[in-house]
Amino acid sequence: MSKRFLAPLAVHVFLRKGDRVLLLRRANTGYEDGNYSVVAGHLDGEETVAAAAVREAREEAGIEIALTDVRVVGIMHRRENDERVDFFVEVERWTGEPVNKEPHKCDELAWYSLQELPSNIIPYIRRALENASSGTFFDTFGKFPE
Repeated sequence: MSKRFLAPLAVHVFLRKGDRVLLLRRANTGYEDGNYSVVAGHLDGEETVAAAAVREAREEAGIEIALTDVRVVGIMHRRENDERVDFFVEVERWTGEPVNKEPHKCDELAWYSLQELPSNIIPYIRRALENASSGTFFDTFGKFPE
C-alpha cells in the first residue's frame, strides 16, 4: 500500500493600511534571508486558518487581531524544494502597533505600497499579493511534473 501524500500548510498575513502592506525582511533563517515576506507560519494542527493567522501576528508582530477581522483572500499550491499549500489572509484592523518580535529571524518591518513593492520580495509572495489585488483566489506556483 502506498503512503498517503501530506503537504505542509502555512498561513501568510497581509496586514493592510489602505494601499500599503507590512513586509518583513528575513534574516538568519537559511530560507530567503535578505528578502521580504509577510507575517507567516505553519498551521500547528487543531487550529483554523484564522486562528493560525492571529497566533502568528501576535508572535511575530506583537499585535492582536480578532478572528472576525481575518479574511481569506487566496490559496496557493506551491512547489519549490517540497510541495505545500499556502493560505493568504488579509487583515485591516488590529490592536497595537506592529513591532519586530523575532529579531533573530527578521531584521526589518516596513510598510510598502502595493504599487511599489521592493524588488527583493519573495516571488510567490509578490504573486499572492497581486492575486489578492486582482481577485484571483487560487493559483499554483513553481515547477510541477507534467
